[in-house]
Amino acid sequence: MAARAPHGSNQPPKIIVKKIFIEGHGGHHGGAWKVAYADFVTAMMAFFLLMWLLGATTEKQRKALADYFAPTLVEFKQNSAGSNGLLNGDALNATENYPNRAGQTGTRSMTVPAGARGGKDVGTGDKGTLKDQRAQDDQNFSRASKRLQQQIRSNPKMAKLAKHVRFVQTRDGLRIDLVDDANYSMFDLGTTALVADANTLIGMIGQSLAGMENPIMIRGHTDSLGYGDPRNMNNWMLSSGRAEATRRRLAASGVPETAFDRIEGVADREPMIQDNPMDPRNRRVSITLLYRKTAFGDQPQGQRFRPRQPEINVPAKPATAAR
Repeated sequence: MAARAPHGSNQPPKIIVKKIFIEGHGGHHGGAWKVAYADFVTAMMAFFLLMWLLGATTEKQRKALADYFAPTLVEFKQNSAGSNGLLNGDALNATENYPNRAGQTGTRSMTVPAGARGGKDVGTGDKGTLKDQRAQDDQNFSRASKRLQQQIRSNPKMAKLAKHVRFVQTRDGLRIDLVDDANYSMFDLGTTALVADANTLIGMIGQSLAGMENPIMIRGHTDSLGYGDPRNMNNWMLSSGRAEATRRRLAASGVPETAFDRIEGVADREPMIQDNPMDPRNRRVSITLLYRKTAFGDQPQGQRFRPRQPEINVPAKPATAAR
């Protein structure tokens, strides 16, 4: 703007320039600092969450959390047998991660599990997989147990012994327990001689097992009642003698000698009633149909089993103590 010149002066008027700056209202109405603050709060929340997880979880749980966030699929493909680098072999989601070329590393039959959809003959010979063989054994065990139970119930003389026969599926196979109680004993007291009913029962079991290809294990058990002079007779000798007597009765019923895999006497070391070692139910004989052993390739029928020779100590004279 121009000011009025003084009167009687030729000086030019003064020009005053007024500049107006528009402030940012102190700078606190901007948005950039809010983003930074939100990132900081998020990072602190994640940090405290991590601290809480480390303090509230076990080592096993922390390992599971770490594995969840690890790139396991890519790492598996890079480090497993047969893969020569990422995507150098099969597809990334393939079950058998082996390169499809002649220079592949690893041996498929040795490193790929039988259940990894590698074909039923991979690593198990031309007789099928181990899983198929075990499944077939389980089916045979089920049929054998049902057949025996039906035979026992249908025979009036054997029906009263049905409660003394127990069928138990174990990791070794099908176990048939012949269990005593306070009113009945499979053997004459203190001896290895089978009573008449038990002799017939074991003969019936032997006839059912004679046609099966599974090896057989027999274990004798006693209660913890001791003898007066353990040097002449003890529970080890009694349990072993009763297991051997059971083996002889099964063999007389048609079970081949090559089918017997182990004959053992464990005395009172594995009681059925652990709270009372002297309970008469601890006296029992266990006949176990074992899963068939793995055989690669054809094997002669007569050499299917290679049992160890049982070492049985049978007392020369039966003891007369009440057992």
